[in-house]
Amino acid sequence: MERPPQESSVTKKTVLVVDDERNIRRTLQMVLEGEGYQVLGAESAEEGLQILQTPNTPVDLAILDVKLPKMSGLEALERLRKDDALRDLPIIVISGHATVNDAVLAIKLGASDFFEKPLNRDRVVVSVKNVLDAALAKQKLAEVSREQMQRYEMIGKSAVMQRVFHEVEKVAPTKASVLITGESGTGKELISRAIHRLSQRADGPFVKVNCAAIPRELIESELFGHEKGAFTGAQGRKRGFFEQAHGGTLFLDEIGDMDLVAQAKVLRAVQSGEISRVGSEHVMFVDVRVLAATNKDLGKEVERGTFREDLFFRLNVFPIRSPSLRERAEDIPLLADSFMVAFGKENGTKAKPMDDDVIARLVQRKWPGNVRELKNVVERMAILSGDRVTVADLPEDPHESPFGEEEEGAQGAAEAAPFEDEPASRMPTSPVPAEYLTLREFREKSERRYIVDTLKLTGWNISRTAVILGVERTNLHKKIRAYQIKRGEGG
Repeated sequence: MERPPQESSVTKKTVLVVDDERNIRRTLQMVLEGEGYQVLGAESAEEGLQILQTPNTPVDLAILDVKLPKMSGLEALERLRKDDALRDLPIIVISGHATVNDAVLAIKLGASDFFEKPLNRDRVVVSVKNVLDAALAKQKLAEVSREQMQRYEMIGKSAVMQRVFHEVEKVAPTKASVLITGESGTGKELISRAIHRLSQRADGPFVKVNCAAIPRELIESELFGHEKGAFTGAQGRKRGFFEQAHGGTLFLDEIGDMDLVAQAKVLRAVQSGEISRVGSEHVMFVDVRVLAATNKDLGKEVERGTFREDLFFRLNVFPIRSPSLRERAEDIPLLADSFMVAFGKENGTKAKPMDDDVIARLVQRKWPGNVRELKNVVERMAILSGDRVTVADLPEDPHESPFGEEEEGAQGAAEAAPFEDEPASRMPTSPVPAEYLTLREFREKSERRYIVDTLKLTGWNISRTAVILGVERTNLHKKIRAYQIKRGEGG
């Protein structure tokens, strides 16, 4: 997703200020127009609603006072959330006599922010920018992903993802078996669910089986079921996954980890639809479409003798490769925004906007954990950050070499190494000094000392120190608490 320049997201935005105090309206108008916004004013909720409902008068954000002459700001907010055309309008609520109940109610009704009078200029500017940035990200995400999410539960505008969407649509209406390959965390299960959703079996069950998570001695019982007394612990009859998926789709995830004995029975079920519960001679017929996925090269597994060749060809009727995140880096901004919005919905919080520098850093990473790893990083930033996500909130890349080198195999590492590693038997046996620090300990100790020195330089002024260090004030406060820095320490 292309992120617009910072200035363009501000200069064309219109803010409606609804407050019965003329001075408040004028103050907000001067502050916001100074930041490049267009400002409209209204002295009552009724007038504000009339402006918002007037055709050809687009408003990007409304600032509502709680105490208004007739209809209150909270009543107006509630009406807006029931209006299909205006329910997604970002709204900031302000009050001169705020109560905790007012703030809680405003957030429950969908307000993006709430703060008290007298208004703080910096707080107003930051809040308006954050709310508008979050709304813009949400809008762009909706424009790109609405149809894709409905059809696939996946999003992406890259060429490789468009290929996947095309292949899914081609194979979904057929009865063909599909083998989905790709690295861990690329979304193989989402591809299988999309095939099921777009197939003629969409109204039937979708049953997922993680073959790697089932012990070898239980795999047959789990897949095909068992009769009472079939083995020790079989206290009753059990329907297997094939039976449960009758009339629908069975997704065999990590099928490369299935043992050869179970593979033979799966082959029979895929070929003829015939299954037998463990401990029974009765043959049943099931109508199941089998989709399989693996992060292994099954062709090589066939050569090693760990995977049946006939089952491989039976499953590999229509192969789909799930691309790694490295192959679709242009989708990272879209995915990051999507995860941030989803995290906010799951936790009842507002989606936090991310600085362009954060997105740029995310795009530059290698992501061996793929989309799953990206989601984890975004959720972590959402938890640790303040009103918006900055570079300071970005976790360190655990896969990045501290020397900036890429590990491209033993040969490349050997060529890049400044000296050869000594065998353990030839390493010096002299003891390591007790005061020696690990890299992490040294980094933390140095960072703490630098923060203290800078605080002393600024007379312990947090805002000036944050500017010098190039971090957000909230992040600096976290560092001070984490390192237990006390005001005035160090002389």
